Amino acid sequence: MLPTLPFDPSHVLIGGTWRATPDTLPLINPSDGSTLCRIGRSADADVDGAVTAAQIALDGEWGKMSALERGRCLTRLGQLVLEHTDLLTTLETLDVGKPITQAHADALALARYCEFYGGAADKVHGETIPYLDGYTVYTLREPHGVTGHIVPWNYPMQIIGRSVGAALAMGNACVLKPAEDACLTALMFAHLAKAAGFPDGALNVVPGLGAEAGAALARHPGVQHLSFTGSVQTGRMIQTLAAENVVPVTLELGGKSPQIVFDDADLDAALPFLVNAGLQNAGQTCSAASRILIHRNIYDTVAAHMADAYRAKTVGPASSDPDIGPLISTKQKARFETLLKAAHDLPCIAQTPMPDDLPSDGAYVQPRLYGPVPPDHPLSQEELFGPVQVLIPFDTEDEAIRIANGTIYGLVAGVWTANGARQMRLAKAVKTGQVFINNYGAGGGVELPFGGVGKSGHGREKGFEALYGFSSLKTVAAKHG
Repeated sequence: MLPTLPFDPSHVLIGGTWRATPDTLPLINPSDGSTLCRIGRSADADVDGAVTAAQIALDGEWGKMSALERGRCLTRLGQLVLEHTDLLTTLETLDVGKPITQAHADALALARYCEFYGGAADKVHGETIPYLDGYTVYTLREPHGVTGHIVPWNYPMQIIGRSVGAALAMGNACVLKPAEDACLTALMFAHLAKAAGFPDGALNVVPGLGAEAGAALARHPGVQHLSFTGSVQTGRMIQTLAAENVVPVTLELGGKSPQIVFDDADLDAALPFLVNAGLQNAGQTCSAASRILIHRNIYDTVAAHMADAYRAKTVGPASSDPDIGPLISTKQKARFETLLKAAHDLPCIAQTPMPDDLPSDGAYVQPRLYGPVPPDHPLSQEELFGPVQVLIPFDTEDEAIRIANGTIYGLVAGVWTANGARQMRLAKAVKTGQVFINNYGAGGGVELPFGGVGKSGHGREKGFEALYGFSSLKTVAAKHG
């Protein structure tokens, strides 16, 4: 049952006012298929109103606020998030089907983003540039203006924190379009932002369908920058729509991230990461370690340990705090099961037991471990977005690099080896946005720039790089004789 909320979840937030939309959408609990509530189905007019409200805020109180005061607003917001962690955790558990422990970690991460960007808001500096005699040249970092944020359903709180938090710190006014499958924590975040003292219109939230509200936001001429996290296919459409207005876009798209395990690796340290980085959030993670590349000398040992770990995992409703909850929806379950048909010719070496009493209308799938799998097999190439990992043996360092780089993606990689020179060689050779050596953060760390290469997208979020991305650089050249 949905807890009592301080706002109507069927409304949208525009210019500081909660408003009804002409139509609504059902919000489904993926753990049991029940309807949690109805949410707003934002239309073009709602998105246009939100963009207009954001521009009014920029022209008014929000645009005149100092970086120091913006930072204080974010810091207060972070404190309010901490004070409402239990409610945010409950909403994410119900909305996304995320186990309680994982949802709680996401709520704490949201608070940390607010704290980090609150402290960073007044620390983004320009620079002076030596130039010709008689000139003083310097640069300024300025907000883009109105920024649009299209956020997916798998990590709503974390992605809101890293994109909206950074954009607000730089002085942009934001229009947030959360996924129609998971928007309750986005709405709660906006409610807390009002309480933290953000001026009306600094943050607007317009839930709805991607093909309607998302497309309207991407093509709106009043938006000066877009941030999108989601599939490659949708990312192409978002970028195409934004290109009509020559608007820059930060894209964080899919991944098929490898962990590369050499025969000198500390397996006791590696094994928990090898499994958990692939199964967290039921595998619905762009940076999930879905490919495990294992040196042939230790392949059988690693495979056996990983198989034991799979058989020891638990699956269940999110409220029971299992290791693995449901997928986000029955639609996503059907997509996953269709893609998994490609595994009919592969050896499945372990499956996680499925309880007999799982709710029949829940979006549950059985976690599976396959191996050995050819590196060019569809399961080694396609992002499944579910609890499946493939094991790929290799013989040489060069072969491992070739396999790791052998997909269209390049988001995250893990390297497990005690050889320091090899660590440095792999860090340079693997074509990804992040490389973790003897650990695997799955994009973790508020301070660590995150983003991909290839079909995994472009631009960076998290850390100070996000602040640079959510600002434009102005050069001022003053001639004074």
